[in-house]
Amino acid sequence: MSLHSLTIHEAGGLLARREITSVELTTAVLARLSAVDERVRAYITTLEDRAMSQAEEADRQLARGATGPLLGIPIALKDILCLNGERTTAASRILEHFVPPYSATVVDRLEALGAVFVGKTNLDEFAMGSSTEHSAFFPTHNPWNLETVPGGSSGGSAAAVAADMALAALGTDTGGSIRQPAALCGVVGFKPTYGRVSRFGLLAFASSLDQVGPFTKDVTDCALMLQAIAGQDPHDSTTSPLPVPDYSAALQADLRGIRLGVPREYFVEGMQPGMEETVRSAMGALQAQGAELVDVSLPATPYALATYYIIAPAEASANLARYDGIRYGYSAGASSMWENYDLTRGVGFGTEVKRRIMLGTYALSEGYADQYYRQAQKARTVIKQEFDEVFRSCHALVTPVTPTVAFRLGQRLDDPYQMYLCDAFTLPANIAGIPGISVPCGMLDGLPVGLQVLAPAFDESTALRVAYAYEQSGHFRSGKPAL
Repeated sequence: MSLHSLTIHEAGGLLARREITSVELTTAVLARLSAVDERVRAYITTLEDRAMSQAEEADRQLARGATGPLLGIPIALKDILCLNGERTTAASRILEHFVPPYSATVVDRLEALGAVFVGKTNLDEFAMGSSTEHSAFFPTHNPWNLETVPGGSSGGSAAAVAADMALAALGTDTGGSIRQPAALCGVVGFKPTYGRVSRFGLLAFASSLDQVGPFTKDVTDCALMLQAIAGQDPHDSTTSPLPVPDYSAALQADLRGIRLGVPREYFVEGMQPGMEETVRSAMGALQAQGAELVDVSLPATPYALATYYIIAPAEASANLARYDGIRYGYSAGASSMWENYDLTRGVGFGTEVKRRIMLGTYALSEGYADQYYRQAQKARTVIKQEFDEVFRSCHALVTPVTPTVAFRLGQRLDDPYQMYLCDAFTLPANIAGIPGISVPCGMLDGLPVGLQVLAPAFDESTALRVAYAYEQSGHFRSGKPAL
């Protein structure tokens, strides 16, 4: 038995029965990380000493009879989530040496449940990208084919789970940055409803769009991770006071009585040949589990990409103004304040971050805010209203996650528009604030394909139920990448 290949619920059972220890499990994961990460490059920082200390404490708790689904489980954290006393970079030179004095709420919640943190994973700088090639340090490689991208921006977290270098990981999703890399790496990835999970301690990209969520090896683990991090947080006024349901109780293979909408706008020209057939085959498996499939329309979907790339850069330009070389982070050390400000941001930020800051500043500038930003907010309202209307007749929607499988490293770096199109099927959910999950549903050209399930706001349970039913149908088993 390879301990590093276990799921959370499998490892949790072994730990509870004292058939293995957390130290043994953590040692196995760290050994796997040491063996393969030189090729995958999923991690910016590994935390061997901290992980072993946490594992030892977990074993002491287990010996005293403590229980819990995450107690002693090795987990990775996207390096945009603050971890007290550990370097947190956002994959940017401007924060290359930043060590926060506190942890994100989601990190605190995992730690309180006895999780073991094995490292901080790579990402596109400040989560701005779709391939994890925009990291200031190095690109991450897809474990299924090391010459292809893992997706982004949470590519390091997705690759770490796919390559068995963590039993689960946290990522963030602003326009698809959990679901898209989950699809490209053949793992499960969940974006919760906006407000379901605290953003406190997350280095902000776009504050009205960002959400923290899990990457896992199966849907059961996804429910366990979401249970651990969901809920209201007094440190984040945007979190909802709604009670958090028992997500594991939602995992049913029977979909009788469930109506699933299939939006026609999510099957478009330009999709990779075979993608539509693969996804529709997966939808057929949902029918076999009892679901009813109905054609629906979301007419504003074609405007979602433009809407997102006005709102998200506008919010980024405001959020990233704090990195000025004065208070913390990198400073160019120039003689005057304005020269230092210009040099710090010019050197500290990468090309994609600077591109989005300029787009956002322009969209908010005098004389253009009405033409761009306010129009985008109106379009956002229409997009949300369309989802609300469709959910009056459907319990959930099923769609592709991406128009193609993973593409080759470097293939789209010089074509930002083609890169942005990677998220065309995921970013509408962020605009509307609804939950979505990606579950592996097939292979195309030797690379994974994901099925996306979107549900009404705060109905993560239905998204999990549909994904679990598909997983249990036996329609597709992804296996493991041959690293």
